[in-house]
Amino acid sequence: MLSRPQKSLAAAFLILITAVSAFCGDLPGVNNVDWQPFAAQVTRLIEAADYLGSSLGAEEKTSIRTLVESGDAKESVSKLQQILDRHCLFGVQINPEMRVKVAQGAAAAELVEQGWRVFLVKVQNESGTTAELRAVSPNAMALFESWSVKTASDEAFPDKPKPSPAVGWLDLQMFNGQPLKKSLSGLPLEYRIVQLYSRDAGKREAKISFNVGQGTQDLGYRNEADVLFNCLPGHEVVLRVQDEHDQPTTASFLIRDAQQRVYPSVAKRLAPDFAFQPQVYRSDGEILKLPAGQYTVSFSRGPETIPQQSTISVSDSSSRQTNSFKVCGGLIRRYLAGGRAITIFMRLAVRITSSRLKGFTRRT
Repeated sequence: MLSRPQKSLAAAFLILITAVSAFCGDLPGVNNVDWQPFAAQVTRLIEAADYLGSSLGAEEKTSIRTLVESGDAKESVSKLQQILDRHCLFGVQINPEMRVKVAQGAAAAELVEQGWRVFLVKVQNESGTTAELRAVSPNAMALFESWSVKTASDEAFPDKPKPSPAVGWLDLQMFNGQPLKKSLSGLPLEYRIVQLYSRDAGKREAKISFNVGQGTQDLGYRNEADVLFNCLPGHEVVLRVQDEHDQPTTASFLIRDAQQRVYPSVAKRLAPDFAFQPQVYRSDGEILKLPAGQYTVSFSRGPETIPQQSTISVSDSSSRQTNSFKVCGGLIRRYLAGGRAITIFMRLAVRITSSRLKGFTRRT
């Protein structure tokens, strides 16, 4: 028999274990799911995740395909949740009154400096709503007041002042493009994708909330989660920029990944980069930080030069990577340099004048 103090200690230990388990992200399972539409939604989810750079492994995707093609609906629903829940950073529960509650999931809260990471969101939709699921954060508000840079978080917090650079380190957006849909399906269970961007490296905390429209947030701050992220440092890329005479120069760079996301994030830029235009400016020898991956770089030095495009690949290596860009002068500049523009304009003037003189002679 346990004494009263021992019983109290055991009860406290049980409560602690339960709290730790909830904190570690064990999301509740959902059973009352129609198999066919759920399997179709999971198939489209995997396609979208692959397009964005999925964290799902090859074995996991093979298991998912096997389960989707199987006929055992009840067992497959449970096993699919076990696989997908490991990659969920958030679990969202929408109760019958359309109140939204949020819990942190089991996925490691790890981001990368100057880069995007993809996470899953488990949605338990008890209300059957087909509204759009929105993710917002005061840390994801734009740092500048500009009509061209307005995030979903700016719209969600219209009365909040712009955050300081130290606070506004995050950018986030739900992925609602093809093959997914903008609105929820109304199924009791589905998975969505949220994309997170970190401007900084190191430990950073963010408050992230979800809603399906104005007034759907649950009471007592239960529609938001405070998440401590570990932001890995980005890879340093040295830009060697030269003109057509092999002299160091400055150029504008528009950098996009395969999903057409711009780097660095426009909403999170600090001086001297501008937030009202997608390109950044760098001189020969300057450094840009990027996560590992492939990028398309459009570069030029202004209207007098020929716009060019190049593809660069950033490796996972810890050493600096160097990429060279040669800015070529435009056609007008070349013609002027060789004296050809004057000759061309003279010939055109002579032809126009002589044709007009011929016309005048015929009329007279």
